[in-house]
Order: sequence, then C-alpha cells, then structure tokens
Amino acid sequence: MKKIVFLNSARLDFDEKLDYSPMEKIGELTNYPDSSPDEILERVQDQDVVIIKELPLPGELIEQFPDSVKLIIESGTGYNNIDVETATKKGITVCNVPGYSTEAVAQITIQSILNLSSSIVEQQLMIERNDFSNFTQYLKVSHAEVKDKVLGLIGTGSIGEEVMRLALAFGMKVLTYSRTVKNYDNPNVQSVSLEELLKKSDFVSVHVPLTEDTKYLINKEKLEMMKPSAYLINTARGPIVNEKELIEALQNKVIAGAALDVQEVEPLASDSPLFTMDNVMITPHAGWKAMESRQRLVNFTADTIDAFLKGSPINVVNEK
Repeated sequence: MKKIVFLNSARLDFDEKLDYSPMEKIGELTNYPDSSPDEILERVQDQDVVIIKELPLPGELIEQFPDSVKLIIESGTGYNNIDVETATKKGITVCNVPGYSTEAVAQITIQSILNLSSSIVEQQLMIERNDFSNFTQYLKVSHAEVKDKVLGLIGTGSIGEEVMRLALAFGMKVLTYSRTVKNYDNPNVQSVSLEELLKKSDFVSVHVPLTEDTKYLINKEKLEMMKPSAYLINTARGPIVNEKELIEALQNKVIAGAALDVQEVEPLASDSPLFTMDNVMITPHAGWKAMESRQRLVNFTADTIDAFLKGSPINVVNEK
C-alpha cells in the first residue's frame, strides 16, 4: 500500500471536521497539523505521495527529498509555493487541485459586490460608533442597485465564469479580460482590453493566478484608470494588487472602495490601514474555507492521487 503524508493538514482541517476516508482508501495516510523545514525532510522519508496546502517547498528542500517521493500535491489551486522546476529535475510529478472552491469564491465575490453597493460595512461601523443617524434620519450612506451596473472580470477561468453567471442573474453587464479573446452569445457580456475594462467597470474583480506576469497587475497606473465611483474586489491572490499603491488610492479617493479576501502578505499586519478604512471590506482569505469546499478539496485530492497511481495523472503542473 502506498504511503501518503499530509504535511500541514491543519491549514485545511482547522476545525477537525473533515472526512479523510477517500484518501485512506487509497493508501496509508499520515497527517501532521504543520511541519517545519527540518520536520519536512524527516516526515517525507519512505513516503510515496506528499500533500501540502500553501506550504513553501523551495528547491533546496525538494533536492533533499528521498527517491521514494514520486508525487507532490498542492491541495489547492495556486502552486507558486513549490519549486516545480527542481521537482521536475528530480522526476517528481507536481499536481494541483483546482475547481474545489469555485462556488464559494464566486459567492464571496458577489457578496462583496452587494455589500459595497449598499455600504454595509460603513453602516455597521456607524453602529459600532454609536451613530444611529441612519435609523433616525435619512440614509447617510450610498445605496444603489447592481442591476445594469458593469462588472469587469479580470480572468475567466472556472471562478470567473461562475461569477459571471451570478452577476448576469442580478441583471449586471459584464466585461471580461483574459489572455484569449472570447466571443460571447450573450449581448450583456463582452471581451475587451484591460484598459477598457478598468475605465468602464463599476466593479472590477480579479480572478487570475499569481505569476511573474500578474504580480502587481493592479498598480497605481491601473487604479487611476478606474472610475472614482468604482470598487476593486480581489479574491485571487494578494500580490496581484500592489497593496501600498491601493492604500494610497483608497485614501486619496481615486476609487470608491475595495473588498479584499486576500492580502499581499498573509496574515495582514495588525497595524495595516486597511483594517480601519470605512471604504474597505476585508476578510482573512476565507473564500475557499467553506466546509463544503474543504471537504470537496479532500475528495478531489484523493481523486488526484488515485489517478496518478493508476497511471493517468490529472492536473499536472510540470506540463504547464
């Protein structure tokens, strides 16, 4: 029976409610809540499959992996934490597990749009400050429908497509930008340049992976292309947005506000201005953490291991 080790399962199973039986049917599974670099080398000995969740595996560490390790799985979508080139040189297949959180991340994106359009964060902060004027006088904050508003989607993978589906159900217009220009049958959806998307959108939502090309894709120059009334939403990866320049843009009212489920450095420093801004919605990379998404991730990870062991690997990133 093949040996499988999950080096930081607490990152995924932080509430200890997940069912690992799909993995346990495939091989002998050992779970560790977390692992330091020194512990990693000890714990991968004699293992066939190594599973991680956003745990850094630099080249110098992978170089010391035993020959028994044939597969590394990033139990999630992004795999920039793994030195894939070194793994490839050692003959180790690297797979990721995309698609497990499509519904949950799309949901938090739409939730952000609805909350921002109705100034929900600002209203709650007013209550916290014992300001009840919204209840006793006319509404003191902006409040708008999303119908006919323009949503700009940067990236049209599975999550971007699901966000589009939900946005259209709310009557929104959708502009998309991706590496490949797409033709849509729906008159309410149009593929455009990034510049046009930024200039015309009421909400700009980021759904691209973090790569050398997408790091700081959203910077001072791009933010200044947006409408002063527009909002930025990032549920992808923090470093796609230059956080320092975003903070400056928010402070100077270059854009109206932002919803950030991801930050450039996680966890976000407790003294970050983002925590105290009335025009910012901020969450702790919670999009993928729905119970259903995490269990689906366990199941999909088991499927990935099973496919590899049967000689038909799926989601191989060495080949990308």
